[in-house]
Amino acid sequence: MHKALIAVGVPPVDRFQRVLALPASAFVFGPHYPEKPETLRNNGSPRGERFAMVEVVWSVGRSVKIKKQLLQQLVEALSLIDHDPEQLMLVFKETAWENWLFAGGRMLHS
Repeated sequence: MHKALIAVGVPPVDRFQRVLALPASAFVFGPHYPEKPETLRNNGSPRGERFAMVEVVWSVGRSVKIKKQLLQQLVEALSLIDHDPEQLMLVFKETAWENWLFAGGRMLHS
């Protein structure tokens, strides 16, 4: 994940990452969602025990192009460890710069 973020311009020292490995009983997801045939999940393979959900929280303003580049970096990394990219869901959560308070209540950008 960190290498993919660096590849799209995140500074290498920005290592604020959290990995949560949940037991199957605590990770509920729809194996076929979305179920409509016109969706991007057109190969029909259901999500399974290797399904991973990645949530990226970052500042607002990155383009769709950058988001697609990050996705491509992750898909390539998954292929190196023999992980089916169909078992990946990527979600971006964007927040305004004024919502980032890194230390002592000081705003990085004000």
